[in-house]
Amino acid sequence: MIDLRSDTLTRPTPDMLDAMMRATVGDDVFGEDPTVIELQLKAARLFGKEAAMFCPSGTMTNQIAIKVHTEPGDEIICHEMSHLYLWEGGGVAANSFVSVRLMKGDNGRFTAEQVRENINPRDDTHYPYTRLVAIENTVNKGGGACWDFDEMKRIRNVCDEHRLSLHLDGARLFNAMAARGESSTQFGEIFDTISICLSKGLGAPVGSLLVGSEKHIRKALRIRKRMGGGMRQAGYLAAAGIFALDNHVERLADDHRRAKALEKELLTLPYIDSVLPVETNIVIFKLVETDNVSTLLEWLVGKGIKASCYGPNTIRVVFHLEINDSDLADVIDGFRDYPSNTASNLEIAA
Repeated sequence: MIDLRSDTLTRPTPDMLDAMMRATVGDDVFGEDPTVIELQLKAARLFGKEAAMFCPSGTMTNQIAIKVHTEPGDEIICHEMSHLYLWEGGGVAANSFVSVRLMKGDNGRFTAEQVRENINPRDDTHYPYTRLVAIENTVNKGGGACWDFDEMKRIRNVCDEHRLSLHLDGARLFNAMAARGESSTQFGEIFDTISICLSKGLGAPVGSLLVGSEKHIRKALRIRKRMGGGMRQAGYLAAAGIFALDNHVERLADDHRRAKALEKELLTLPYIDSVLPVETNIVIFKLVETDNVSTLLEWLVGKGIKASCYGPNTIRVVFHLEINDSDLADVIDGFRDYPSNTASNLEIAA
């Protein structure tokens, strides 16, 4: 089965498994797992930060970061498509007791001017205190869209002017860097905290990291403990993260190339209404109203291909390290051969 539902579906490669089995471990809650320490130092140095913290998931690193930067009753600014708002189980409210100011914009991206216009008056007690701006790069729901780096720098300047913190949900940040030719240190210079995921395009089985200042990470460790996120001999998982950072970053360009090839094919098919511009490894497209998502997905399963429904008349596919060029050819054939209602109607009309 060619599974394109998510890049979280990857399994450790044989070499990654070997690295995991050879890991030296200790009790990380006591701060004594040498492989976890190595991973955290590696991530911190990569982004030019003082410290990092290993967690089970990107949802946990995002939620911890929000709690690090805010107090109950504060407000955060983020896009209405953002993962931390839509898909983290209401954690913004349940964990940090903060409200959310939602931005609109181009495929999950907003501007510095929008941030400026939505900062609440500091001296008016009717409003929550605006405390944090959160950016997601790449934007999952925006079809893997990448942010313009200069716009992010302008948002940093607005945050500095108004004493706001700036957090980056970088679940697929390495995809953005591969697509735009940016460096990790560039991001480290403008964001207070950054969440990076190891278990998506990088192919590790579990884990995300929160990087930031020593002060922020010290506070984050206490929050992680309170949330039950302390792991013991986590070095086996950390070893997979180290291997991923060392071996699976450059190959992300292959996922992007395959996603672009599928985009090109989809744009030629009569039953496709639109495709979000493809920059990285995610392809999101809409069917015309005369065709049905569930019917197409069932057809694809019959061809040995899995994709996912992503909203009304919308499908998402995600490329990852287990998908090769032969798989891509099969996927393109699967979409090309689909006996759509639209194609049938066009033939009758002709």
